[in-house]
Amino acid sequence: MEAVILILTLLFVAFMALGVYAGVKAVRAAKRGVDRTITQARRSVEDTTLRAKSYGQAGVPGELAQLRLALRTSMRATQDALEAGAADDASLSESLGLFERLSVHGRELDNDLKRLEREPDRATVATLLPALKERTERITHSAESLRWAARDRAQQFADDDLAALNAQIDVEAGALRHWTTEEPSDRGAAEERSRSGPAGDEAPQALTPPDPRLQTGYPWQKAARPETTN
Repeated sequence: MEAVILILTLLFVAFMALGVYAGVKAVRAAKRGVDRTITQARRSVEDTTLRAKSYGQAGVPGELAQLRLALRTSMRATQDALEAGAADDASLSESLGLFERLSVHGRELDNDLKRLEREPDRATVATLLPALKERTERITHSAESLRWAARDRAQQFADDDLAALNAQIDVEAGALRHWTTEEPSDRGAAEERSRSGPAGDEAPQALTPPDPRLQTGYPWQKAARPETTN
């Protein structure tokens, strides 16, 4: 009896520990989801603010906002393109590593631009703008090089696959039209056998067209209308 109670107690403790573990994981997952939502909302608000400043303010503040907006837009587009491509192409893992190193410089530049937005000495900031523009262009150019290279690579793979598919379809189409290459003498012999009836070879069976109702449809196909009887 004591052994049974001990086993039940251990099972109860194990279930409790499992429940606590599952609860902690659920709470952490929910917290990560909330953090991602907050981060995305913060980025959206900041992007909207930068866009408004770049169009609505002239002079140094507007130029700083334009630089930050160009930097963030380029880096985010490159990150999305590389992460999406890496799911199907393992060769992009090295590109992602290079992008992470580039992101360090991008974050430093974004922080510098953000700090200069609060700088009251506009004249001094204006003297720094040429160097800041060059620095922004170097980073965005590198990001764009990675992004377009990844897209060109994916497009090339798609083109190669389509070319191979077209070649296979051409071969299959030629096989389906094999009767058009039949020699005249062969056609005459076949017609003679057909006229000879049961005494010769069996007459070829008529091809039965496929039932359109049994075919799997595609988005560009019209649904077959059911037959009606009077």
